[in-house]
This record gives sequence, structure tokens and C-alpha cells, in this order.
Amino acid sequence: MPKNREWHLVARPHGWPKPEDFALVETEIPEPGLGQILVRNLYLSVDPYMRGRMNDAKSYLPPFELNQPMQGGAVGQVVASNAEGFAVGDHVLHSFGWREYAVVDAKQAVKVDPEQAPLSAYLGVLGMTGLTAYAGLLRTAEFKEGDAVFVSGAAGAVGSEAGQIAKLKGASRVVGSAGSDEKVKLLVEEYGFDAAFNYKHGPVAEQLAAAAPEGIDVYFDNVGGEHLEAAIGALRVHGRATLCGAIATYNDTEPTPGPRNMGQIIGKRLTLRGMLVRDHFDLQPQFVAEVGSWLREGKLHYRETVVEGIENNLEAFLGMLRGENTGKMIVKVG
Repeated sequence: MPKNREWHLVARPHGWPKPEDFALVETEIPEPGLGQILVRNLYLSVDPYMRGRMNDAKSYLPPFELNQPMQGGAVGQVVASNAEGFAVGDHVLHSFGWREYAVVDAKQAVKVDPEQAPLSAYLGVLGMTGLTAYAGLLRTAEFKEGDAVFVSGAAGAVGSEAGQIAKLKGASRVVGSAGSDEKVKLLVEEYGFDAAFNYKHGPVAEQLAAAAPEGIDVYFDNVGGEHLEAAIGALRVHGRATLCGAIATYNDTEPTPGPRNMGQIIGKRLTLRGMLVRDHFDLQPQFVAEVGSWLREGKLHYRETVVEGIENNLEAFLGMLRGENTGKMIVKVG
């Protein structure tokens, strides 16, 4: 009989996670109970927020339990069903990743159609990361036509979509930052950003001022730290910022200093607003309809970095934290 493999957190990381903080454990394939389905996972998502769940700290999601399988977005195929409305062979999206097989309550699974889009797209451009970009720009940042927009981490899954949505919605200028010259080229030549820069080449504030000399109206923050400070300096009066992520600080072992120019928030009457995608699921039908249309028409582009094999799930996660992915980091279970 085949076995199930699943990743467990066995020690809480201090600073950057280490391989010895995790274990790939072999277990029996579980049986679905009443109202449940058994899913063979095909694609798994690794995302920055998972690093926070490895800490034993109160947050908007509970921490991962030690010596228990971790969780994350996954798309798979139903191989056994004990739930009305789900049949063997259906493809579903759920949140029990980091494993080959998962028992999922039917109410926690959403059917997806592989004929409408590749299955992996439901973890990225048409999934949580895509909705994060859509809601973060249009609702949280209150984007309006003519705004100048700056996106940090712009070659990632969220940032690349946020910048393209801004262009499609009539931004006057879209600027992005990324961590390599190849990614900078991608932002301008494929994703249609007006300008982009490699933040490793010099101070972010100086490079942002050169790329957006008249300032910006909206900042979509995936990075935090130096990027946030630079954006506060570049924002014009009544500018808005969506604080979506702060990946530059996730592995810090000491408290991260705040931006040194926060006094400008008062004088410029800025709005800096945090966002969590789970507050915006009401936008899902609108998001899928609009972004799906752009994808079919070839107006919106996306990239995926695909790592093969459940045994490489941890390395995919660590690589994502190091910025090795272009677009969404996906694990193909095999």
C-alpha cells in the first residue's frame, strides 16, 4: 500500500529556518469521515506568511503545531468521497498542503476547473495571491485612474499582478523594485511596468526618486524596511499605502526599527493601511471574472517557479524567502 508523506515542524526557528527545524514524515493514508473527502494533492503553495506561523506567537492565524503536519494552499484530486456534492475525480482547492494526501471537510474545499485554467493557477494568479493583489490595490489602497504606483517585491506573485492591474486600470505610472537585473527586465518588458530598479544596486530612496521623479500616489508594500521608508518619502499629499507584507523583516531576531520619516505621514496626510486577504473574499467572484477575462485576452501575464517533488517542499519555501522565485513559487507533488 502507498504511504503518505507530510512535512512537520519539529522545532521553532530562531532567525532563518534551518532544515533541522523540519521533518518529512511517512504516515498511513487517512480515511475520510462523514462529510469529508480524501484528496491527493497535485500542487502545493509556499508563501511568506507561513514563516510567521512557525513562531509561537499570537497572530491573525494560529501557529503551526510542533510534530504535526503544516498547512498551506493546495490543489488536488478527490480520490475518495464521503461528502455530498463531491465525486472521485473532482479537482479541489483547499488549505491542507505540505503533504501528499489530505482529508478535507467538504465545507473547506472549493471545486476548480482544469479546463478553465491550469490547476497551479488557482494557487497564484487566480488564487489567494491574485486576490491579495486585486483587493490590496483596488480596495485597501483605493486606487483610482491616473494614480502613480510603486510596488515592492514586484516580480513576486502578488507584486507582479498588482502592478499589471494598476496599468490595466489606468495608472499614470507604475514602478517596481526587484532583486535581480533579470527580474527588472521582466517587469518592464513583459509585465508593462513603466520603470523598475534592482534594490541591491543602491539606496531604495534614490532609485525610487529617479524612477518616479514626480512622486507616487499609491504604494503596494510586500517588503517593509527600507522600501517602506523610501515610499513614505515619495508619496504625495493624500497618498495611500497598502501594507501587505514585510518579507525583509520576517527572519529578524531583534525588533525592526520603524521608518525614520514617519513625521511625513502627518504633513502629507497619508494613509497606511494593513490588509489580509481573508477580509476580502466577497470580491472573489468579481476578481475571478475580471482577471480571468484579462488572462484569456492575453492582457495579464504571470510566471511560476515550479519545484518538483514533495521532498523538495522545504527547499522551495526557503528559496521563496531568499527571493529565488519569479512569480508564484509552486511545488508539483509528482
